[in-house]
Amino acid sequence: MKPKILVYMRVDDRVIKELEKNYDLTSFQNHEYIGNRAFDQALKETDGIIGLALKVNKELLDLAPNLKIVSNVSVGYDNLDIKELTKRKIMATNTPGVLDDTTADAIFGLLLSTARRIPELDHVVKAGKWDISLQPDQYGVDVHHKTLGIIGMGNIGRAIAQRAHFGFGMDILYHNRSRNIEVEQQYKATYCELDDLLNQSDFVCLMVPATNDTYKMMSAAEFKKMKKTAIFINGSRGKNVDEDALYHALKNGDIHAAGVDVFEQEPTNPNNPLLQLKNIVTLPHIGSSTTECEFNMSKLAAKNLHAGLSRKKAPSLINEELWPI
Repeated sequence: MKPKILVYMRVDDRVIKELEKNYDLTSFQNHEYIGNRAFDQALKETDGIIGLALKVNKELLDLAPNLKIVSNVSVGYDNLDIKELTKRKIMATNTPGVLDDTTADAIFGLLLSTARRIPELDHVVKAGKWDISLQPDQYGVDVHHKTLGIIGMGNIGRAIAQRAHFGFGMDILYHNRSRNIEVEQQYKATYCELDDLLNQSDFVCLMVPATNDTYKMMSAAEFKKMKKTAIFINGSRGKNVDEDALYHALKNGDIHAAGVDVFEQEPTNPNNPLLQLKNIVTLPHIGSSTTECEFNMSKLAAKNLHAGLSRKKAPSLINEELWPI
């Protein structure tokens, strides 16, 4: 009898077809699983689940007594209760590495778009207002040879530093839980305390995971420490930023502008006051969303799933302490 698996969101169709050859597969596309009794029923028999953003907590796990592995199609895994999964000897996996460059491209693109006001000026052209002279407050700011402060020097932060150093001749400051000597040598990056980074940077890029320690780490106090000419970029998780504080910092001119790929609530409320401001560029959490990257993430997630169901160590096992089971 084939192992039973649940596919619930953002798994590439080509990968699903391959999975169907080896598993008894039930699929709930997009957000079809939310409040779906059929999904809850399928959980009772499933051996493995694969997909994006499902909140895997004690309540869900109580419905899945046969579960052996959760394969998250994401590098982040704040949706997974790792402690509870480990307690139940269920493997938890993610998809690191394959999305680093793609996400770094998007975040640096967001930085450029915010600095040069590209979305706003695109609208000027499309609205037929090319012949209306821009006012000084509509001008963008230079990116090259400025100072970029990166909070969180993981793989994606490192890829952003590479682009900034070699592509734009920027000075790199970074704050991290520990120093990264290799990054310092390759990109002439300077490790510093958070306050120093905020005080000195022309661009502040937040790239930390979502944890209890990083919850709303960017609040009113942090924005007030930034230069009034500085631009803030959030490519991490929405919960790492106090959105109300960001709104007031932008509205009051405490900082010059911001670009965000993530929100505290996703999809964000259309009435979110941030969306009414001209000095913020907003994206719908698309950092890793290219056709190629989505496919590669799905492939790695499928490898993790197959390994877990074969009682082998998954390539991207998060709760390493489980191994060997």
